[in-house]
Amino acid sequence: MHFVAKKPDFFLVGAPKSGTTALAQYLAAHPDVYMPEAKEMHFFGSDLRFGGSFYRRGLDAYLAEFAAKNGERRAGCASVWYLFSTRAAVEIRDFNPEARIIIMLREPVEMIYSLYHEYRYLGQEHLPTFEEALAAEADRRAGRRITRRTSFVQGLDYRETARYTEQVRRYFNVFGRERVHVIIYDDLAADAAATYRDTLAFLDVDPDCVPTEFPVINGNKYVKHPALRNLLVEPVVRSAALKLFSPLPRPAYAALRRTEKRLWRWNARFEERPPLAPDLRQQLQQEFAPEVERLSQLLGRDLTHWSR
Repeated sequence: MHFVAKKPDFFLVGAPKSGTTALAQYLAAHPDVYMPEAKEMHFFGSDLRFGGSFYRRGLDAYLAEFAAKNGERRAGCASVWYLFSTRAAVEIRDFNPEARIIIMLREPVEMIYSLYHEYRYLGQEHLPTFEEALAAEADRRAGRRITRRTSFVQGLDYRETARYTEQVRRYFNVFGRERVHVIIYDDLAADAAATYRDTLAFLDVDPDCVPTEFPVINGNKYVKHPALRNLLVEPVVRSAALKLFSPLPRPAYAALRRTEKRLWRWNARFEERPPLAPDLRQQLQQEFAPEVERLSQLLGRDLTHWSR
């Protein structure tokens, strides 16, 4: 049985490390919006090559995540690599032609530096410095300098993840600009309430139901115990767990996923990232300057301060 009447009608598609987790949680608290407990399901994006230890739901399992929707005007889904994907936009349109799209963008250098540290925390990235990771991009595209714990190699192509212009243009072309809402991370950081209110208006839900506080969510993390982290991401362990647990009834499987999340939270310590070396920052800003100029033209908004 398909839960066709309860499919998502808006998608928070990325970019990574640009406030997507925070916005998804803020929206989930709105009475007119239903967000499933599961995030990063990546049902769409058939060109995204996740490893066998990553659970990609079939249609019935995906729609079952929205079965609890009960009167909310909107149902949404958040998966940050849909923006990077070359196929997700068309696949989402084919699934729901009336869908609305939310895109969040962050200054490219900060985004990729934050993504590197996130991948270090998750055990996806084994190179000990950001400089080494940037220098390894070509090798990684060729399948080298990757460990068995890296379940999404495409995400290690850091510079490519931040080439936003064509990624955003794809969604404009597929859905039309009126159905795509672009949020700049700087705006969310400067005035979360106003940014949230604009997003509610875009979704056509009550724009006055705005919380008084917007806590920081998904800040920079380090692991307390690398051995536990390595066990949680070990492909052999994860693949075996998926075979054992994914056939379980959804409530039981969801309970196991919550247990895993609690282990991750217990094993995390929040701490600011060390500052990026000024010379490397300047080099990368210069490198991204033409991309930022193209994005500014596409959005009709001057973002060239990102390059200064």
